[in-house]
Amino acid sequence: MKEGFRQAMAWLHTWTGLIFGWLLFAIFLTGTMSYFKEEITHWSQPEVRSHPLDAAASLGLAQQYLQANAGNAGSWFIRLPNEREAALNVGWREEGSVGRRGFVSRKLDAQSGQAVVARDSRGGDFFYRFHFQLEMPHPWGRWLSTFCAFIMLLGLVTGIITHKKIFKEFFTFRPGKGQRSWLDGHNAIGVLVLPFHLMISYSSLVLFMYMVMPAGIMASYDNSREYFNEVFGQREAPRAAGIPTSLVALPELYAKVRDQVPGARLGWIEVQNPGDLNSRVIMTRASADSVAFKRSDNWTFDGASGEQLSRGKPESTAMLVSFTFAGLHMGNFADSWLRWLYFVFGLAGTAVIGTGLVMWLGKRQLKHAKSDSMPTELRLVEVLNIASMSGLLLGVAAFFWANRLVPVTMEGRADWEVNSFLLVWALSLPHAMLRPGRRAWAEQLALGALAFALLPLLNALTTDHGLVRAIAANDWAMAGFDLTALAVGLFLAWAASRMMRAPKLADKRVSRAVKAPPETLGEPEAN
Repeated sequence: MKEGFRQAMAWLHTWTGLIFGWLLFAIFLTGTMSYFKEEITHWSQPEVRSHPLDAAASLGLAQQYLQANAGNAGSWFIRLPNEREAALNVGWREEGSVGRRGFVSRKLDAQSGQAVVARDSRGGDFFYRFHFQLEMPHPWGRWLSTFCAFIMLLGLVTGIITHKKIFKEFFTFRPGKGQRSWLDGHNAIGVLVLPFHLMISYSSLVLFMYMVMPAGIMASYDNSREYFNEVFGQREAPRAAGIPTSLVALPELYAKVRDQVPGARLGWIEVQNPGDLNSRVIMTRASADSVAFKRSDNWTFDGASGEQLSRGKPESTAMLVSFTFAGLHMGNFADSWLRWLYFVFGLAGTAVIGTGLVMWLGKRQLKHAKSDSMPTELRLVEVLNIASMSGLLLGVAAFFWANRLVPVTMEGRADWEVNSFLLVWALSLPHAMLRPGRRAWAEQLALGALAFALLPLLNALTTDHGLVRAIAANDWAMAGFDLTALAVGLFLAWAASRMMRAPKLADKRVSRAVKAPPETLGEPEAN
């Protein structure tokens, strides 16, 4: 019975991993990149310069700009620059406008307060949103990514059950042994970052709990907006009195916040009815200030008198637990070293998925090693493996190349960046179909290596923010991107060189693999 249960879990682990593995690989890779989405955005918009941080001064500059350019707007929005985001972002909603219509946003230089004409690019936000929306219409992409998160959690649990010696196998790695090496790597990486993967998968479900389990919300609220307003402490803006009144200096209100919570950083400032007697200023604490992702940690002031009207209520224990899972998933609280650790663990999760797909195919290819042709279904899996992994990396590189090569003044250029990503990714599929498997892997990996390795050169030729200048200017977000791209290029070049070599001792490996017990190939022995 015990072996039968493990066999059932192995079957579930194997087939769910195969069917959803291609999509999970993309979700994990883009999610891993999202830990540096601000840095990617900074690279994607080199027109925005980095300056030493002075929150109070930036807040004053934002107020001056908005008073001069949006004095009649119904509301203002300000996002201050921080250690990771160089721009001073402002926006306003014209009076009477609803939804996205009538909303205007600008990026300001954090030192001069002047508007910066930055190239239109979705930057790191594209990979962040692709991670959980998959570039699909709302809400279908979120539903699909949430279901994939459940599959990932299921795969982790079934993998633990299947590999009864998983912790012992963690210390076993046999390089140069073909399928055995893939299995050893899969087990070792999986065990090393298992707590991280469990947290990421479970917290994904917590983040979209309102979608997965909406019954409680539907029973307690007339609509979801009321639920979110209560959760995040949002209130309806007061009706404008129609009496012009000067707005209090926003840096003074920020000083009051700092008096109450020394060292507090602001992430978002909203001004309702600016220039009116009934103006309100809502200052929300930056998510980087705590592990829990709390938007209700805010202060509300009377915009005319500067009097503090309210402070966000402390969350209940249940909501604090939920916000903590959300914060752990997104990693906004992480400093640079911890964010790199998140990044490495995310890459490890991507590698676990990729090695699983390779192992599934490799084991079954061994059974047909002496045949002249591969069965159609195995050839299909091979093609999808190539396109979903090396093809995706080519698509990512194409996005960054498009960012530098598409004319800055071109209308809809941000869409062309995304189109370049999707088009190159799609073209990797027919290439994988037309070329032999190993050759297709090698060619796509080699092209990806070239594309990533040349990104620093492309950046230096098309902007004045090349690697040498970025390091000299202490702009490590820009320099770090170039160095990471170079490292990725070198890794892909190594992988391509491995694929270009003819496998040695193939016949002996096939013989050993066929004679080996099934458990060594990733599945427990049947009863």
